[in-house]
Amino acid sequence: MSRLSPALFRKLERLLKPGELRLDDVTRQAHAGDRWFASHLPDAVVLARSTAAVSAVLRFANQHRIPVTPRGAGHGYVGGCVPLQGGIALSLDRMNRIKQIHAGDFVAVVQPGVRTQQLQDKVEAKGLFYPPDPASRSDCSLGGNIVTNAGGPRCLKYGVTRDYVLGLEVVLADGTICRLGSRTHKNKTGFELARMFVGSEGLLGVITEATLKLLPLPPYRGCVAVGYDTAPAAAKAIQDIFAAGILPCALEVADGFTLAAARKRTGSRQLEGCNAMIIVEVDGQERSVRAELREVEKAARQPGTRFVQRALGAAACEKVWQVRREFSYSLRDTGLTKLNEDVAVPRSRLVGLFNFAARLQKKHGFPVACFGHAGDGNIHVNIMVDETSPGWKERSERALDDLFTRVIDWGGVITGEHGVGLAKKRWFPQAISPEVQALHRTVKQALDPNGILNPGKFL
Repeated sequence: MSRLSPALFRKLERLLKPGELRLDDVTRQAHAGDRWFASHLPDAVVLARSTAAVSAVLRFANQHRIPVTPRGAGHGYVGGCVPLQGGIALSLDRMNRIKQIHAGDFVAVVQPGVRTQQLQDKVEAKGLFYPPDPASRSDCSLGGNIVTNAGGPRCLKYGVTRDYVLGLEVVLADGTICRLGSRTHKNKTGFELARMFVGSEGLLGVITEATLKLLPLPPYRGCVAVGYDTAPAAAKAIQDIFAAGILPCALEVADGFTLAAARKRTGSRQLEGCNAMIIVEVDGQERSVRAELREVEKAARQPGTRFVQRALGAAACEKVWQVRREFSYSLRDTGLTKLNEDVAVPRSRLVGLFNFAARLQKKHGFPVACFGHAGDGNIHVNIMVDETSPGWKERSERALDDLFTRVIDWGGVITGEHGVGLAKKRWFPQAISPEVQALHRTVKQALDPNGILNPGKFL
């Protein structure tokens, strides 16, 4: 592909408003990567403030065959916004307005740079509810959530980001602006084209506006955290909760390594000696929440239960969840490099996945920390690597080979919510059949024939 020559820089600058095109080293470095390990400097950064600017950039880039890497808040975990081939890093971060919250229609219209928690706080103040809740919700953007189809603990009951996308404004690779879907909660007019861009990881188009479905805000919440001596006790509790006919809002699990790290970070004496913990939340009307929570506690009490912590009401629940939100940071505090693999397996394989993680640890000599969304089988298997140990890179890749092979054999997937990006590119051909790979390429070729959008990723 073409590089940005001085003449092309000047031509692009004339298409944009003052301050939207940045060439300085500090800005370029800030847009070279995300939370993953890889980075590559773009030749230029465009800080777009409007759909018109995005369209102008893509029309220009497509004409001159210049790579464009769209970017949200940069909080991804798989290198999805690394501009591998240089070119233009197209930031949507300044397109951060909530354009409308309509209580009567139960919709919100937002630009892609709006932070997830910002929208949640605004709609909840109006008695409405936007359920998707990735752990980084205070930092991640809604546009990034959409292109990775982000989840979170509440997706057990409420579904993931795609279930809340009613319509999108998308700019195609040639600069064409398309409005897809609608603001109605049902729509069967043609293909589900808006949904096609959900999870597309910036390879098919650039999202510049989203119309999102809202729900009534549940009036009451309750949760319970339960610690155990053993992981099998936690697994049995999870099975018994579902067997009792309860569908929690969220059901999270963590292993002993994760809890030990969290205890050190938070100073929680409650976690001392725990080898597993679950957090279960239910929501709805206060009377039903209190009744369901009693049933959850009854099912959760197993031989080897170390503690039961009940929380009633939103403020008390948030205190419990704060420990869960510290898990990832706690693992970083260990000084080891965290290879965070967000695999998902059928629910019946949950116990098997934890047992397999223990075998991985013994075979490859790395600590393995597991936590995540037990209710839907989406577990973050974190291989904790000491980068000073000999041959760590090759050994870690062999461990990942074993993990992904087993997950795929079980009918699971290599990524439940983070995406493929660069981190899982090596395993994409193993995870997807040749026929489906060809279908991906057909769609990509139709929408981006010159291959300018996010080149170098899994397609």
